[in-house]
Amino acid sequence: MLKLLKIAKSSYFYEIKTYERIDKDQEIKAEILDIFNENQKRYGCPRITLELQNRGYKINHKKVQRLMKVMGLKAKQSRAKYKSYKGELSPICNNELLEVVDNKVIRNFSTSRCNEKWTTDVSEFHIASGKLYLSPILDMHNREIISYSISRNPSFNQTEEMLDKAFEQYDNLEGLIFHSDQGWQYQMYKYKEILKEKGIIQSMSRKGNCLDNSLMENFFGIMKNEMFYGHEYEFNSLDQLEQEMIKYIEYYNKDRITVKLKGLSPINYRQQSLI
Repeated sequence: MLKLLKIAKSSYFYEIKTYERIDKDQEIKAEILDIFNENQKRYGCPRITLELQNRGYKINHKKVQRLMKVMGLKAKQSRAKYKSYKGELSPICNNELLEVVDNKVIRNFSTSRCNEKWTTDVSEFHIASGKLYLSPILDMHNREIISYSISRNPSFNQTEEMLDKAFEQYDNLEGLIFHSDQGWQYQMYKYKEILKEKGIIQSMSRKGNCLDNSLMENFFGIMKNEMFYGHEYEFNSLDQLEQEMIKYIEYYNKDRITVKLKGLSPINYRQQSLI
């Protein structure tokens, strides 16, 4: 048989021995699969490694990456976003996130506490039944979604609702830097006045420079990649889609761990910062 199949005798016995050997990674593979499925295939190697460490396993990302490859597990990938820029409707304010270091202009997203720098934008979710628009506020310190509004059209009422929900949570936001792109909502006189009354410093990205608002862009990419792309035809109505969006944001804030937050969720990181 070996001659017929052109297999070396040593290779044959090696395969038999390997087949009968107990898989020493069986337990860790089961944990990886549990984490992957619990988070609806949203976690890649970095977050699965952190979650394993949170569960008490001493393991590095290289081994997790190797085991995930063997198991055929791969997290979802992101796509493009809705653009709200309609030209310059009013004077554009400064980008307060830019700093000059060694004669180079850099973006400074760093913070020392919560409610120091916020960012916002609008993103479109399009299914057969129509479109929904999500307008959230993200805290740059812990990546938490402070408030949000979901609407069937991107109106200024939606922006006001988002702001009202945020201001209900915090009385004193004086000195906060609130960043956005140059979308028409953020150029409106009423929007600027609302921020001014609260002592909030408005900041805007440079024209055509999406990297100036990359933290907000990153959140939209994560959210759409993990709960929307590839599932568009599973939503039978806009109401169903809205409920899934609400559910995801709650999951993102409370349960979804982040590498840059030392393996904590945004809310857990906020609580730890306060301590």
